[in-house]
Amino acid sequence: MTSKTSSGNNSKTHSAKLPDVPPVVNAEEAQAQAAILSSALPFLRRYAGDTIVVKYGGHAMGEGKLAHAFGYDIALLKLVGINPIVVHGGGPQISAMLDRLKIRSEFIDGLRVTDQSMVDVIEMVLSGSVNKQVAELINRAGALAVGISGKDGGLIQARRLTRMKRDLDSEIEKVIDLGFVGQPEKIDPRVLYALLGAGLIPVIAPVGVGADGETYNINADTAAGAIAGAVHASRLLMLTDVPGVLDENGKLIEELSAEEALRRIADGSISGGMIPKVETCLEAVRQGAKAAVILDGRVPHSCLLELFTRAGPGTLIKA
Repeated sequence: MTSKTSSGNNSKTHSAKLPDVPPVVNAEEAQAQAAILSSALPFLRRYAGDTIVVKYGGHAMGEGKLAHAFGYDIALLKLVGINPIVVHGGGPQISAMLDRLKIRSEFIDGLRVTDQSMVDVIEMVLSGSVNKQVAELINRAGALAVGISGKDGGLIQARRLTRMKRDLDSEIEKVIDLGFVGQPEKIDPRVLYALLGAGLIPVIAPVGVGADGETYNINADTAAGAIAGAVHASRLLMLTDVPGVLDENGKLIEELSAEEALRRIADGSISGGMIPKVETCLEAVRQGAKAAVILDGRVPHSCLLELFTRAGPGTLIKA
């Protein structure tokens, strides 16, 4: 009786209509697809059972087809035996909600100054609508994703982020109050291990909890880097709106050691918004991640290209 029931269930699974299955191809195209799958085998073996942390944001998050492809890519990683963890941003969605509520935003050094009323809205947007939308992208692709925030299970224990600014007239450095903007102080990965052990994909909103229970808004790049270090991820994949780290001639740098990355920051060849991204990657590697990659999230299937081909589209940073 048990055997019969099992057979019936398997038959039902095989006959069920899968979402967005490509149309039937001819023999030549099928052979080419099989060759592609076969060529990925060494990479599948390399990452089997490993943890990959993906920071999801930028253009890849806002464009429909790219978002759809991202969900399928993360589901694929799980289904071939890799353990993905997704940390997402949500800046544009936060700005849109604040505008609707007529709450004015102020930025200092790229960080949103956050008072109590604003942090409540930020938590609502990040941990609510955005978090569930990202998890649903993966669920629709056939894997099981669960949306959580950094407050759940004490995952991201945070403290207030401070910034110093030099007064141009007095030349005195002053502490800038950013409000409830935080930075990770400690990562407790037990909730992640519990979800991964149950076959689930954690999708994390970058909101942390302070020592007194206060809520902190945390930069998604920073949160992803801290989590990647804490779980000793094989890779931290940082999806951005640029190809990676570029040299003085605008050409992509395929690989950087920590020493070379620091030298390029010091001499100014890495500058502007790329500095905090590179520093996040360096900190992740220092804390235990094997390597980090800054790659172009505008390229469809950029995660798969980075992990499963020799033509990875980004800049690899390692110790």
